[in-house]
Amino acid sequence: MTLEKDPNADRTPYERVQATPEFQELKRRFRAFAFPMTAAFLAWYLLYVVLSGWARDFMGTKVVGSINIALIFGLLQFVTTFLIAWLYSRRAEKMLDPLAAELREKAEEEIAV
Repeated sequence: MTLEKDPNADRTPYERVQATPEFQELKRRFRAFAFPMTAAFLAWYLLYVVLSGWARDFMGTKVVGSINIALIFGLLQFVTTFLIAWLYSRRAEKMLDPLAAELREKAEEEIAV
């Protein structure tokens, strides 16, 4: 008869939680929002930079008074940043926080034992 060593015996409580399917789902949910949103924002910002450098006539087009397209695009960068933060906050509250709270409770119970 051979005794098999428990693979979780040498792991910290965090490492054991990290190996659970629930933690993997939490990471998947986070990445499903963070990576595409980051790529979209970087593309939007790069468009602004590229247009500012190589489409000066277009960016200098006056819209209202002395307000031109470049100024509008620049201000929209701030709007986009706040919009993404707001969207993330809503998504985290609905999809990430409940699962994270559940995982934290499990980890705290395990540590207390």
